[in-house]
Amino acid sequence: MSRLLYRLGRAAALRPWRFIVVWLVLVAAAAGSAGAAGGALHDDYTLAGTGSQQATDLLRERFPALAGADARVVVQAPSGTVDRTRLAAAAGELRGLPHVSEVGPAQPSRDGGTALLTVRYSVPVTDLAPGETLGLLRSATKDLDAAGYRVEFGGQVPENVTAPGGVAEAVGIVAALAILLLAFGSVVAAGLPLVVALAGLGVGVSGITLAAAVTDVATTAPTLATMVGLGVGIDYALFILTRHREGLAAGLDVPEAAGRAIATAGLSVLFAGFTVLLALCGLVLSRIPVFMTMGFTTGLVVAATVLSAITLLPAVLGLAGRRVLRRRDRAAGAAIAVESPRVRRWAGHVGRHPWPWLLAASVLMLALAAPALGMRTWPSDASSEPTSNTVRQAYDIVADAYGPGANGPLLVAVDLDGTGPGLLPGLGERLARTAGVADVAPALLSPRRDAAVIAVTPDYGPQDARATGLVDRIRAEVLPPGAEITGLTAAYVDLSRTLSDRLWPVIGVVVATSFVMLMIVFRSLVAPLKAAAMNLLSIGAAYGVLTAVFQWGWGAGLLGLPHSVPVSSFILLLLFAVLFGVSMDYEVFLLSRVREEWLLHGDARGAVTSGLAATGRVISSAALIMVAVFLGFAADPGLVIKQMGVGLAVAVALDATVVRLVLVPATMALLGRANWWLPGPLARVLPDLGPHGGAVPAAAEREPEPSRA
Repeated sequence: MSRLLYRLGRAAALRPWRFIVVWLVLVAAAAGSAGAAGGALHDDYTLAGTGSQQATDLLRERFPALAGADARVVVQAPSGTVDRTRLAAAAGELRGLPHVSEVGPAQPSRDGGTALLTVRYSVPVTDLAPGETLGLLRSATKDLDAAGYRVEFGGQVPENVTAPGGVAEAVGIVAALAILLLAFGSVVAAGLPLVVALAGLGVGVSGITLAAAVTDVATTAPTLATMVGLGVGIDYALFILTRHREGLAAGLDVPEAAGRAIATAGLSVLFAGFTVLLALCGLVLSRIPVFMTMGFTTGLVVAATVLSAITLLPAVLGLAGRRVLRRRDRAAGAAIAVESPRVRRWAGHVGRHPWPWLLAASVLMLALAAPALGMRTWPSDASSEPTSNTVRQAYDIVADAYGPGANGPLLVAVDLDGTGPGLLPGLGERLARTAGVADVAPALLSPRRDAAVIAVTPDYGPQDARATGLVDRIRAEVLPPGAEITGLTAAYVDLSRTLSDRLWPVIGVVVATSFVMLMIVFRSLVAPLKAAAMNLLSIGAAYGVLTAVFQWGWGAGLLGLPHSVPVSSFILLLLFAVLFGVSMDYEVFLLSRVREEWLLHGDARGAVTSGLAATGRVISSAALIMVAVFLGFAADPGLVIKQMGVGLAVAVALDATVVRLVLVPATMALLGRANWWLPGPLARVLPDLGPHGGAVPAAAEREPEPSRA
């Protein structure tokens, strides 16, 4: 494989315009196809086998009017009561909006100073065009606003309005460019990783839009894929570019340096990218459609960035020539620093005193992970939004006027086939007597009188931990056969439990498959075990910091949140899958260089020192870029993306410092030659892929340069 990649990289550097034109056509074709045939994004939170899903399916079948999206118009009078005539006029305007199937009767508060209008749509929220959401609701209620009433909006439709994107990406790109300029001292060298990463990102994101035409793709999938793709894409190009510059420093010509860079660092990029794909494939085991689509769409972008790194990058390197070096280093024979003397001294120091550094770093990582023991996961709702947001203001008004539970009513769906409505009065009375229930509405019969739905208002808001106990109590003690409970809170209870239950199978499969792949790549049992343990330690620390920042509120205000919030249920699976793959990137790059030194010199401790010295600067630059990209996404208004950004940034920072600069050299120094131990039977059956610099063709086998006549 190294030989094939060498030829590919050298051919691209010798004939750059052929490869560049192919990529320009590919990017344009992908964008054009996405614009012409791409589909709309659609969240599918189907939780097969759960009680809330059974109740939802019954309601959709027997109550078609409840199948679409909903919105709440919250009207508050400046003083006195809300005028019913004005409410009726606003309801008439709302009924005329596109896809609105009905507007329920106004629900006044006890003092009459607040009223609720519930708007029901005939289609899911993701089928509504952006212009058919909050803007039209505001337009339909402008007379209430003009009359001095305070009008705020809640429910599915306003809560799913997507804020304009692009700011986080721009922040990450600018920060990455600044870091690359400082690292390389050349505008050309700084710009190439960005150009290559953006080309792969463009193809991958266009592929997501095309995939949405044939299957459901989550609304947050493009943002997550962009966040991960931008970070790894720049890093992949950076690692190859650094190896190319080393080749130029060693006196190689441009095509030869590019070929060798692709054969060594490029092969490591292939394995690193494949590791990320393996981790993302673990999301399939969640069996929740929205997570499965996040996995394959992010994997699509990662695959595109790997392809751009090993095909487009050597072409632009061939075109750039020696301009990827600092101006003072471009002259033939100029001495160019490849290793970092500081990192070499540091690695040697840790290698000579491994036990104190190993214990200190382990204690630090475990201390950071400790808060995760008290982590409470819960999907985000309107109460997590900033106080300036209309959905948060609507939430607060409803909680004050109707009670906190009015923001998360429970719906009891009853199948009356073969029983008739006779059990409904008794069921309503039992629900009303249940501790934690504030109010029970009269049962609503389906058009065919074969089903009923009872709205139950809890005493607690959706994020209150006691709401989970109420749902469990109703299911265990109140509901008869044929009845189930759904609604926002019940669905969140089932979602959180489903994700927690399926986290461990995902962890097991991802760790096992990554271990097998690394065992093949590095021909060792110990190195993959150590890599998996280090990655799990980084992930645990990231979980702990997330708990402290968001659940304990130690940084919620700085991130634009009004108060502390639980860690999103989505984070456990998503963060593990993405972070395990991203952390393995650094492990592959570092261990590839260490093993290369080990094969050359046979000195276990010296190989660690040399490997760290050779990769320390580039891994630090790559980590800084990733942290900058991920922190840019921490400013995203969506709580899931915000928490993903913070978690990934923290984990990458720890991974590139505490893990790579302390734990790795300390453990490898203690293990010595055992780092590369592989039992004889395994050694005979495992393929030797050799991504360690040993498979580069000799000069006599090189492809001749094309005639320049």
